[in-house]
Amino acid sequence: MDVERVVQYWLTTAADDWTAAEHLFQSGDYPHALFFAHLYLEKLLKALIVRSTGEHAPISHHLRYLAERGGLDLTPEQKAFLVRVTEYAVRTRYPDMALQFKRQCTREFCAAEMRQIREFGAWVERMLKS
Repeated sequence: MDVERVVQYWLTTAADDWTAAEHLFQSGDYPHALFFAHLYLEKLLKALIVRSTGEHAPISHHLRYLAERGGLDLTPEQKAFLVRVTEYAVRTRYPDMALQFKRQCTREFCAAEMRQIREFGAWVERMLKS
């Protein structure tokens, strides 16, 4: 496996997903904006796994698991954050959960969550560059 090529794949697709999240946010589709923001973090963490292990990333959407597999030493707050963001991917997939989640996803809520997701993602990106 060409580690750098696979890392670049994950980084490129993560950037695409962040762009999609921003477009969805601007259009008012807040649940799907958070779904794509989750994908952004998922792919950054998969890049980190590939870089740190030299192996392909596991097929998983669970951000805390991926972060730990990538070697991140997380604070309790970061662990809780990643568990919460993982739920956004689950809650948008299932109709009964999606309706409840949609009511929770105000513009303000989504903006605050996306800001935190972007900050965490920037932290992971800095680690990938060092």
